[in-house]
Amino acid sequence: MTAAAPFEKTPGWLDWTANPSKPRFALPAGSVDAHCHVFGPGAEFPFAPERKYTPCDASKAQLYALRDHLGFARNVVVQATCHGADNRAMVDALVHSNGMARGVATVKRTITDAELQALHAAGVRGVRFNFVKRLVDFTPRDELMEIASRIAPLGWHVVIYFEAVDLPELWDFFTALPTTVVVDHMGRPDVSLPVNGPQFELFVKLMREHANVWSKVSCPERLSITGPKALPGQTSGEQAAYRDVVPFARRIVETFPDRVLWGTDWPHPNLKDHMPDDGLLVDFIPHIATTPELQRKLLVANPMRLYWPEEAL
Repeated sequence: MTAAAPFEKTPGWLDWTANPSKPRFALPAGSVDAHCHVFGPGAEFPFAPERKYTPCDASKAQLYALRDHLGFARNVVVQATCHGADNRAMVDALVHSNGMARGVATVKRTITDAELQALHAAGVRGVRFNFVKRLVDFTPRDELMEIASRIAPLGWHVVIYFEAVDLPELWDFFTALPTTVVVDHMGRPDVSLPVNGPQFELFVKLMREHANVWSKVSCPERLSITGPKALPGQTSGEQAAYRDVVPFARRIVETFPDRVLWGTDWPHPNLKDHMPDDGLLVDFIPHIATTPELQRKLLVANPMRLYWPEEAL
């Protein structure tokens, strides 16, 4: 495609909510938003020429203001596809976090060992492999495996983003990765299908048979068909937004409590139908992690063990 200019946002895609509500759910002390992004600002950190979309600007200062508003203590900033393998915006956010952010980068096989070490020093602890065809071009799997083998000695992990229908063809590659593997958004299941149906059972099998596989139980706004509506019998003050996603996320949290993470996905790229209220997303958490112990594992213990192991208790 012909790249748009940095300030020509992709038509139809929404901007993030500027004034999110204050969550009713009080996050445990030390909670980590384990999946969020920064976009540009484009004038300072240009978007990649090969990008599939042009987002609105979403700066590190705005991200950290949201962190404080919602009650998080730390962030994991994931490299956005609109920046390609130019990690400067993400690294800049880490450098200015006072040690309270870690990062997940996108790299090419041409990256040098010195460049990997520099990313590690900045706070990067993983690389992301994206298999969502509408967002990225195909990268040969031998190249991705080579990258995974090179980052393994650093103690980094691989984050994988894919859609549920593609899991069968990706299974052999995923299960051969030599690192911890973190799946974005439960592998994007079709939540109109049964939670115990063949599609989601395959994802559960992946986690059950491979102890190095973790999952983010995030992005209900991307998966939901019902949208941000209250559960039957609940008042608006008790509402669980995205109620059709709850059984899927709760199952993963309760089955694999030591291998789950949660994040806002701010600033929510590529959404056209509605832009979520980040406060409402936080209020989704107690419906999928229903006890204080599960909430602390999801929001504190697990992300600290993966991203700040030197500080984990």
